[in-house]
Amino acid sequence: MVDTLGLLAEAIQLACELGYDVREEPLGDTASGEVRIGASRHILLNVSDLPADQLEQLTKILAADDRWKTVPVSHLLKRTLRGD
Repeated sequence: MVDTLGLLAEAIQLACELGYDVREEPLGDTASGEVRIGASRHILLNVSDLPADQLEQLTKILAADDRWKTVPVSHLLKRTLRGD
């Protein structure tokens, strides 16, 4: 069984280490996603979504950012980001 909350916390930490401002907000029917304002990168996570859905959205954003490969992460997060 996957520890979704632990993996989500690790993914949020990774995003912060990569320079993203991660915010957990009530977004209604709007999905979690990345927002860029000038040079600033933000990730908005919809607190109304299940943690598994938040994790899925977050890992899609992080997987598209090759910089994650330069940061030590757990084997489970690495597999998730690679889509294994």
